[in-house]
Amino acid sequence: MLELRNYIDGELVAPVGGTYLDNIEPATGKVYGRIPDSDEADVALAVAAAKKAFTSWSQTSIQERSAVMVRIADLIQARLEALARAESIDNGKPLSLARRVDIPRGSANFRYFAHAITQFHSEAYDMGPTGFNYTLRRPIGVVGCISPWNLPLYLFTWKIAPALAAGNTVVAKPSEVTPVTAYLLSEICIEAGLPPGVLNIVHGLGGKAGAAMVSHPEVKAISFTGGTSTGKIISKVAAPMFKKLSLELGGKNPNLVFADCDYEQALSTSIRSSFANQGQICLCGSRIYVERSIYDRFVKDFTERVAAMKVGDPLEEGTDMGAIVSRDQYEKDLAYIALAQEEGGKIETGGVPAEAPNERCAEGYFLRPTVITGLPPTCRTNQEEIFGPVVTLWPFDTEEEAIAYANGTQYGLSSTIHTTHLQRAHRVAAALEAGIVWINSWLVRDLRTPFGGVKASGVGREGGFEALHFFTEAKNVFVAH
Repeated sequence: MLELRNYIDGELVAPVGGTYLDNIEPATGKVYGRIPDSDEADVALAVAAAKKAFTSWSQTSIQERSAVMVRIADLIQARLEALARAESIDNGKPLSLARRVDIPRGSANFRYFAHAITQFHSEAYDMGPTGFNYTLRRPIGVVGCISPWNLPLYLFTWKIAPALAAGNTVVAKPSEVTPVTAYLLSEICIEAGLPPGVLNIVHGLGGKAGAAMVSHPEVKAISFTGGTSTGKIISKVAAPMFKKLSLELGGKNPNLVFADCDYEQALSTSIRSSFANQGQICLCGSRIYVERSIYDRFVKDFTERVAAMKVGDPLEEGTDMGAIVSRDQYEKDLAYIALAQEEGGKIETGGVPAEAPNERCAEGYFLRPTVITGLPPTCRTNQEEIFGPVVTLWPFDTEEEAIAYANGTQYGLSSTIHTTHLQRAHRVAAALEAGIVWINSWLVRDLRTPFGGVKASGVGREGGFEALHFFTEAKNVFVAH
């Protein structure tokens, strides 16, 4: 049985209290490891180690910091297969998805920010005969990074890499639901020669270890990805302490399909954006609005293809959808499917547990991908984040109506537009209340661009130089002639 350790001050150590949590493989429903049940004492040790390491790491040359981070990126890539398998077992996602997307993007995060910091520049302004201004950007100090369970290594490194590149030291907490790739990253950092205390990884529950990080007076900034309700709690604690906050929260993302779209491209992309990683990606499109003239055709074709998807053992090739990440999430998905039926929705396909794919997975959390029609945009099913393989479809008549439907929730993380009409694409993109808009595509990533949502989907931006800005403090210097 795999027993994880915290990574504090360059060493793998047991939790101070000596208590552990069970780690359950979602495809089997069985315990396969133990996770440190860390608390304030473990966080205090991690913060002390990070604070001790900050002076040296912040004064390390950009070239040296970059070189260490490149070594980490190389080691992640070299161990791609082992990391992908660990993530598939831990998360329930198909091994092919972890191998193709999640682990390579984790490596790319370290590599990008290792190079980005060498191009990071400060602004300077000539004030003529009066003098000139320039801006210095300096690391903040000890920062806290808390990541979710759906993309365990990808989003963990997405936060850690810019923080380290900017010269900060980090105390990080992965989700207790999917902790193994973070533990393997600990081993990689040791092998890569990352100095002790620069990165510290504390495992445990959000209400204990996470809360201790957020409230610790020496943690100067918090970068959090997770649910909107948890984001509100973090804000209440951190704001009075004047901590910098970046919160990437929930989503209820719309896909808008216009009649003039490339039909096959819109259909295949909508299926992928709805059910990738069992629909457990914050950017998945869970509300599909289709122009009425093609609505019936789209529903028929969409439903047929979704019904043909293979729900199977995440470790087997050919699996389209693996296991739901946990029993709690599995039961939540089923509860929302029941709610959708109470609200008058028609289950076109799915809506029931999937048959166990083999004996190994007899007690796993498998659910058929679910397509629901007949639910108006204002119902609870279309307003609340489900975070599972549950998608609704509804027709629209006009562009204005489509925009109103898309904007008609508290969330504003991402959206997708399918149209071949150039002016419409730009017009609708500008009108959508979302931090990210994809046109005739989905989940295309450019690390140079800012990432984040609006409304209840969060505040702040990750990615590109904006992430480096978040993890630094700006100081203006005026020089008189």
